[in-house]
Amino acid sequence: MSRRRIGFLVFDGVKMLDFAGPAEVFVEANQTLDAYEVVPVSADGREVGTSIGARVSVACAAHEAGWFDTVVIPGSELAPREFVTPELLEAARSLAGRTRRLTSICSGAFVLAELGLLNGKRATTHWKFTRELAQRYPEIRVEPDPIFVRDGRVFTSAGVAAGVDLALALVEDDHGADAARAVAQSLLVYMQRSGGQSQFSASLSGPAPRTPLVRAVAGLVWADPAHPYTVQELASLGGVSVRHLTRLFRADLESSPAEYVAYVRFSVAREKLDAGCTVTESATAAGYGTSEAMRRAFVARLGISPRKYQQRFRSTLRSA
Repeated sequence: MSRRRIGFLVFDGVKMLDFAGPAEVFVEANQTLDAYEVVPVSADGREVGTSIGARVSVACAAHEAGWFDTVVIPGSELAPREFVTPELLEAARSLAGRTRRLTSICSGAFVLAELGLLNGKRATTHWKFTRELAQRYPEIRVEPDPIFVRDGRVFTSAGVAAGVDLALALVEDDHGADAARAVAQSLLVYMQRSGGQSQFSASLSGPAPRTPLVRAVAGLVWADPAHPYTVQELASLGGVSVRHLTRLFRADLESSPAEYVAYVRFSVAREKLDAGCTVTESATAAGYGTSEAMRRAFVARLGISPRKYQQRFRSTLRSA
């Protein structure tokens, strides 16, 4: 069986782990399968500088690279408007027409988006970029929570470690679960988390309040999420009118006070489930009146019940 060629389009400022993590999955698979050829390419065939300062040599320029089974476009710590250059876009366009599968890691999704390759499709990226992706490209159905999303031949993933999850999923597609499990065990990582699994690290990483008054009110909610807050009470605690508090929350966090309370409760409930608490215990700690109320919140945000969410998380831990 001939090796599948996996092309990585790298560029100055590429995030090293977005490139090296998935690449190592395919290289590790070769220890038992001899199934992949990893081929880094750049827009002009020159070596590139990475996020950690190391330089990476490439095999050739993108337009000279030939046919690939899979093309991977990593992301960058640079803002998308900085690293998504005309040269990178032209290289990506060329590769997209010469591959069976097209994938992006983290903010690499902005390259596919700018080319229109995600229009009408479900897609994700790192949680800190999902809002920008949705605002700049309204034709894309951005899903902020999954660690990776597949829509047809196009795969998009969240940042850094999620690229490893995606690469393991591709190995499983190609050679089965046993092959992917062997790679995961060799690399000492989880047998890939389900693509629908939440970007767990984002549970407490919503926008940080900047305004002192909003920060103070938000701190009160985090300190006692089980309290039955009303907007009137929060305004009173802040010493302002409901209208003024709502205006401050909208300007600072792009949400209403009530929406922020709901966000805090959901985050607390999810953390409790991750820690092994029961659904009832998590609902109580987070301020949901009943387990059913918490179930509705989880289904609305994640599309799954709290129990299924917890089972998925635990099965990931067991499969390491």
